[in-house]
Amino acid sequence: MKTATPAMARAINDRLALDLLLERGPLTAPQLRTLTGLSRPTVSDLVERLRDGGLIEVTGEFGEDRRGPNARLYGIVPGRAHAAGVDVRRTAVHVTVADITGRPVGSAVRELAGPDDLAGLIGGAVEEAAGGHALDTVVIGAPGLVDPRHGDLVAGNEVPGWHPGLLPSVRRRLGVPVILENEVNLAAVAELRIGAATGREDFVLLWLDDGIGAAVVLGGRLRRGVSGGAGEIGFLEVDGSPLCDQLGAGVIRDLGAEQLAGRIAKAAFALVTVLDPGLVVLGGTTGRAGGDGLAELVAERVAALSLAPAEIRASAVAGNPVLQGAVLTALDLARDRVFG
Repeated sequence: MKTATPAMARAINDRLALDLLLERGPLTAPQLRTLTGLSRPTVSDLVERLRDGGLIEVTGEFGEDRRGPNARLYGIVPGRAHAAGVDVRRTAVHVTVADITGRPVGSAVRELAGPDDLAGLIGGAVEEAAGGHALDTVVIGAPGLVDPRHGDLVAGNEVPGWHPGLLPSVRRRLGVPVILENEVNLAAVAELRIGAATGREDFVLLWLDDGIGAAVVLGGRLRRGVSGGAGEIGFLEVDGSPLCDQLGAGVIRDLGAEQLAGRIAKAAFALVTVLDPGLVVLGGTTGRAGGDGLAELVAERVAALSLAPAEIRASAVAGNPVLQGAVLTALDLARDRVFG
């Protein structure tokens, strides 16, 4: 085992301080010393290094006297980098751009009128939302199976105009890294970070929308499978027909709450039986609309079927969970590049 070199130790300390500033907002040097356990000279050097690098700046003063270096509040320079999240659905493209602190600075929506030039439509929406800000990273969420080995769709996409080579076209237009991810996986990222699964290491998001699917999070990490097919529960046959035929939005509108809960419980039971995640979050339009009441009905039925205990919760992400998951993922990538 090798000890950390001085350069590595400085990099670790810098990232620790930057993460604290992201999490807690502006802090003084004494507060950074308390939170990190680092010495006064180490924090002093760290602050000087981060200021010289254009990563942090003085944002104000703190304390009764509000004088001297110990009263200075240091915060992340918001404009140091910007990242974009994109939600590409069958009817529209939604984009949000955030600065490196996570504050949204722009958004755009483009309706999909037809299959022509989807790459141009996505690129134009991203540029509109960026509003002139240079982007560091773009993450796109789309329905379909994304192969983690090469990061492109291999099956299942029903967005009009999506075709092989579309992703490279978007990359060429924007001139920055563009990452594609399955939309349910991104919704799971949002649930893990700011939603119903906050504080949990293991859970499954059961996506109940126009399409039926799931995202698997174990040990705090998305599990995509070798080919990206983990969670494709819509193809699973239950009672003689695939779950996508039983739980699609067009099928369930005439079902009562009890009947709907029974169908969802069979899907949740399959996930609990195989993965034992301890928590199943009901997402998508149906899960969000059903709320806590539907989650309670499903929980009762899963408890009657399963030996493994499983909590059932409704999605708790405000707004568009796919878009929020895309922004969070893009920010993670941008911060890794900028902060080290």
